[in-house]
Amino acid sequence: MSVLKPRAAPPLLALSLGYFLVMLDVTVVTVAVPAVQHSLRAGPSATQWSVDGYSVVFAALLLLGGALGDRLGHRRVYLAGLVGFAGASVLCAVAAAPGALIAGRLLQGAGAALLVPTSLALLATTYPDRAARARALAFWAGVAAVAFAAGPVLGGLLVSGVGWRAVFWLNLPVTALAVVLVLRHVPAPAVSGCAKRMDVAGQVFAIVGLTGVAGGLNEAGTEGWTSAVVVTSFAVGCAALVAFAVTERRRDRADAAPLLPPVLFADPGFAATAVIGVLLNLGYYGMLFVVTLYFQQQRGYDALTTGLLLLPTVCLALVAAPLSSRLTAAHGPYRLMTAALLLGSAGFLGWLVAGPETPYAALLFPLVATGLATPSTVLAATTAVIESAPDGKAGVASAVFQVSRQIGNAVGVALFGTVLAAAPNAYDGVRRSAVIASAAFCVGAVTAFLAGRRASRAAVFVGG
Repeated sequence: MSVLKPRAAPPLLALSLGYFLVMLDVTVVTVAVPAVQHSLRAGPSATQWSVDGYSVVFAALLLLGGALGDRLGHRRVYLAGLVGFAGASVLCAVAAAPGALIAGRLLQGAGAALLVPTSLALLATTYPDRAARARALAFWAGVAAVAFAAGPVLGGLLVSGVGWRAVFWLNLPVTALAVVLVLRHVPAPAVSGCAKRMDVAGQVFAIVGLTGVAGGLNEAGTEGWTSAVVVTSFAVGCAALVAFAVTERRRDRADAAPLLPPVLFADPGFAATAVIGVLLNLGYYGMLFVVTLYFQQQRGYDALTTGLLLLPTVCLALVAAPLSSRLTAAHGPYRLMTAALLLGSAGFLGWLVAGPETPYAALLFPLVATGLATPSTVLAATTAVIESAPDGKAGVASAVFQVSRQIGNAVGVALFGTVLAAAPNAYDGVRRSAVIASAAFCVGAVTAFLAGRRASRAAVFVGG
């Protein structure tokens, strides 16, 4: 495969650095959780929010980030996302109380929501040649795999050598470099503008709905499932999500530019893949949160050692990416998703042996199996989303898939944190979480299999 010309490299690096930051802060913070707990004297609920709040806001604002780019200019919004992410990182780094850290993480999620859709849009305009664009997108996606893999080890090094605050200070030089490169090398495309009013009501309902559900799950472990706070949070969140669905359908019928076009879900393949995105991240990222606590709090490893122990699961993204692209081209996305999710489901059950003296060798299978299954499913699902999207909707369809994954992140960390808090002991909590994660992947595999059957029948019908 030919590479991009040297002149084309600086803008690609500028646009990839934003995505690097977004993905790095998914995993680099995870290994810092015990140190943050000790330093800020944070309880279980605050600890979960320091991880979970990022994903909640990211998911809730991701579609808005794309809409703002269309209206105000993607380059301008991308730069705003970089500056906002850097400012939020400073708030996290200087936080003296759990509430301040959570606020900073929420603002980081808002910055991430501006960075991802605008960087994709700028890639499309910066590299109009189809072949060059494909190579640029491959590099952009590869950066995410590198950031994800480097996160636990880098976080462990920083926490062990400098302290947990260095995890957030690290973002500043990266954002500064990205801003300089964007200003010098990324042209500002013409702003298309939008005559239709933005979907403010839909955005508000989305934020309230996701925050309410995640908040209920986060608080259930400490307050109890029947407490007024938890019940109210769930009720408000579910009501807001229903209102969001109604609002989007009404705006779609009125041709008023809904935040989430319901037409996307008319294709069963797209709907199935969106569900798989939720289940995938719920199981994997929720379990990653649990496993990190298991290694540090139950087994007594420090942050650096924990990062190294997690390498078999995070580094396999680098292997799974090229393998998944070949298998998807040869066999289609649904077969690969089915097989990968079944492998991941079996892998999670390997955590049932987790105990105070379990040899690390016994845990290699769950680490490797889930490390292969998750990125393989992501790449195959992305292909399925693009193939199933209506004409002219591939971009928003990809954004919806990213939203579904971030919802899975938020729900997974909240749910598994609650499971840990409610379990008789930490080891039972790990095993219960493993069963839930395995079930989520198994349901995802069945969903992918059925979607593949429907897609095959549709292809035969169209061709015949």
